[in-house]
Amino acid sequence: MKTTLAALTLCLVVLMASALPFERKGASSTGGAAKEKNVQYAARDDDILAHGLQLGQNLKEHVDKTKGQRTRDIFTKLKAFNRTTAELGKESQRQQARGEETLKARAREMEDREGQLLNVTTELREKCEEMQQERRTMSERMSRLEERVDSMLQGHMNSRNNSDARSIQLMLDTQNRRIDDLVERIRLPEKLDKQNVRIRTLQSQIQQSGLRLSPRSSSSSTEGPAQSGAEEQRDSPLEMATDCHELFLKGQTTSGVYTIQPIDSEPFNVFCEMTADGGWTVIQRRQDGSVDFDQLWQAYEKGFGSLNGEFWLGLENIHAIAKDGSYILNIKFSDWGDDSASVRFPFELGGKETNYSLLIQEAGTTDTLESSLTTDSALALPFSTRDQDNDHKVDINCAKHLSGGWWFSNCGRSNLNGRYFQTPPPKQRHQRKQGIFWKTWRGRYYPLKSSIMKIAPAAINKS
Repeated sequence: MKTTLAALTLCLVVLMASALPFERKGASSTGGAAKEKNVQYAARDDDILAHGLQLGQNLKEHVDKTKGQRTRDIFTKLKAFNRTTAELGKESQRQQARGEETLKARAREMEDREGQLLNVTTELREKCEEMQQERRTMSERMSRLEERVDSMLQGHMNSRNNSDARSIQLMLDTQNRRIDDLVERIRLPEKLDKQNVRIRTLQSQIQQSGLRLSPRSSSSSTEGPAQSGAEEQRDSPLEMATDCHELFLKGQTTSGVYTIQPIDSEPFNVFCEMTADGGWTVIQRRQDGSVDFDQLWQAYEKGFGSLNGEFWLGLENIHAIAKDGSYILNIKFSDWGDDSASVRFPFELGGKETNYSLLIQEAGTTDTLESSLTTDSALALPFSTRDQDNDHKVDINCAKHLSGGWWFSNCGRSNLNGRYFQTPPPKQRHQRKQGIFWKTWRGRYYPLKSSIMKIAPAAINKS
């Protein structure tokens, strides 16, 4: 703008300079001619001034117009710049928020992976400890086996000849047969005593109902419609056995559902597993997850499930069978590789007043596999469910923390009534620990495929 004004001023000066008359020294002029020239010069000066003022006015208007247009252009560009700056700020905030969310997601993922790594590390440590324990156990067994082999070799070296060994074997077989005959003769009075006790019990029941019958007439009162198998056995009250082993001794050799009546108890149905050794009364079976074992106290006391499938016989019924204390417990379980193992030990089961406490006898003679139950139950363990907490854990209800009802001590050694998991098992440890497990066999967090618990008189080991 300053440059334009300077140019305008210069033009005015040039115009004014060109309008002035130039007089020469020594020139002669008349007075009239001089006046006429002055008038002409004056008129020309007015025109020049008018043109200069008009030109200045035009230049001023042009400058004002140019100034306003440029100002508007500057404001427009400033507004566009401000909008662009605001959009860039918003986009920067969005990008920052996205970056924070991504970082948080990655942080959570890293925490999850760290937790999984810790779980795997803990599980590997436990497996290493179990392997070390198994290795020590195998070493002990190998030492015992070597001692036995050495003793057998020494005995073989001390024997004179094969004929003497055969004669000794024959003598031993003869003695064993004589011993078996004597045992059977000794058992006969015991069986007769049991039959007399049952007869007297039935007589007292009949007398209480108002029927006066003699032992002779009551023994002949079993006539009725003929049926086969277990139904025929259930129709004869005086012939009703106290457990499955007694049915086996009476000639029943087929496994299936039978009716028994323990002493001072009402009759009820059981599943009998008949083997070459004798009859076993099955008290629990897990095989396919068809029955929910996360039941309350009353269900575990009375029993639930199907005798031909998965079931729990009931604490009342188990106590009625084994209340005299001369019974053994046989537990068999299998994994998902179809490998199986079994444990067997004598036991005692208390009544309702003791919350059906389980006491494993001769706990000091058990091996590592059996210790998942015997270690905890050396002082008798009461039965626990999620609505009746009887375990030895002070601050935790083991049945609620894990699942199902069991003879819990510190929640960690065994639970064959836990949740049934189909293969593959869940990945989270807090879910796997709710399954069926036997710690000293496949570990604390390995859900087993099947289990079966059965009881029989202790005499079955000697038959």
